[in-house]
Amino acid sequence: MLAFLIRRVLATVPVLLVVAILVFAMLRLAPGDPVAAIVGDAGSSEHIDKVRDKLGLNQSLPVQFVHWGSKLLHGDLGESYFIKRPVAELIGQRMQASLSLTAITLLLTVGVAVPLGVAAAWRSGGWLDRILMCISTLGFSVPSFVIAYVLIWLFGLHLQWLPVQGYARLNEGLWPWLRHLLLPAATLSLIYMALIARVTRAAVAEALTEDYIRTARAKGISELQLLLRHALANAAIPIVTVIGIGMALLMGGVVVTETVFAIPGLGQLTVDAVLSRDFPLIQGITLFFALTYVCINLLIDLSYLLFDPRIRY
Repeated sequence: MLAFLIRRVLATVPVLLVVAILVFAMLRLAPGDPVAAIVGDAGSSEHIDKVRDKLGLNQSLPVQFVHWGSKLLHGDLGESYFIKRPVAELIGQRMQASLSLTAITLLLTVGVAVPLGVAAAWRSGGWLDRILMCISTLGFSVPSFVIAYVLIWLFGLHLQWLPVQGYARLNEGLWPWLRHLLLPAATLSLIYMALIARVTRAAVAEALTEDYIRTARAKGISELQLLLRHALANAAIPIVTVIGIGMALLMGGVVVTETVFAIPGLGQLTVDAVLSRDFPLIQGITLFFALTYVCINLLIDLSYLLFDPRIRY
């Protein structure tokens, strides 16, 4: 186990290095100049040269990368061109909103999708199975921003049950915090519910055809115990895998959803950084997302040991 953890931690180094090189190169080679955005239309050529020299953008690309990489090795993600604050501090300030949205979305998704998938597999071919397939197809087909605007119209404008924009921090109270997250979490979770419910249904349906299920039924075990202790437990690995993939995909969905609901999280910070071509901020956020993705994959691999003791690393 320890050797496996060491190998996986060491394997993250080349992954993050490749991500860092790609993001750095793409930002520098893409059209547009952050200095022109900083100086504005009224800036003189001397002022532009002065700002470019101050930011180190007049150096060659390898020199810029080495300079950024050396600061990165010391835990310094740099300073935002526009906000003039450390990138790590900006990420830390916005992290709570994004983590809150991700956690509520994950709880909502798993809490609904897994029971639905198990029930659909138990009554395969029945009305619940057909409804689930229709809803999952709809969930895959409709973009998240369309779902967001429908929910805003229904629950925010028509029924006026929930706020449609903004974010309340957790220290302002549990209910205000939850009220501001319900609509965006529901928007994100509908898509991943479809994915996880379909995978759960397929995995549990396959498990229900195994011999040990027939043996358990012959022993007179109840259907609930059969589903939870035998079918779902043995189908857990593909379900956990797709939940982990869904968590990684949530990062992309969070960017759009936070923008639609005006939530001051990492997604909105990413959009602002891209629009203003804030190189240090984009690079820092991308590396943070890449590191999070690697950690999620590591946790998924470790969870296999819990669900199947036969697995050895």
